[in-house]
Amino acid sequence: MDEQMQSLLVRANRSFVRYRGAYAKWSAMRGIGYNEMLVLYTIHESGFCTQKQICDSFLLPRQTIHNVISAMRKAGTICVSAEHSVGHEKAFVLTPEGEKYAAPLMDDITSIEERAIENLGLENFEKLAYLTECYESALNSAMEERK
Repeated sequence: MDEQMQSLLVRANRSFVRYRGAYAKWSAMRGIGYNEMLVLYTIHESGFCTQKQICDSFLLPRQTIHNVISAMRKAGTICVSAEHSVGHEKAFVLTPEGEKYAAPLMDDITSIEERAIENLGLENFEKLAYLTECYESALNSAMEERK
């Protein structure tokens, strides 16, 4: 790998890790675990989530998310939704208590994200999303070629 490519790779990888780290830092400041935030975030996006959906979306181990979901169910913030469950795959929604708990958190992170996008500019953010998706696809293809 030439020096310029290596330098760009280091910059990009550090940026990707820091990007994730910003969400982890925000979660810690709000007193919730990062993986719990991902469950709340996913429910906020689509109204429900499944363990598989979280694992596949964020490339997290099933046992990790199982433990988070179990703890959230025990705390009464989420419950099984028969309406969204398919086969053996249980879907989870916020309980009324969970909605009260999650609403200020999701409002806060949404306003932070909106401000960041405004600062960056919608057109630049669109490019960022597109190029990040392209790089992810190219990286996965290159890894598949090595199998």
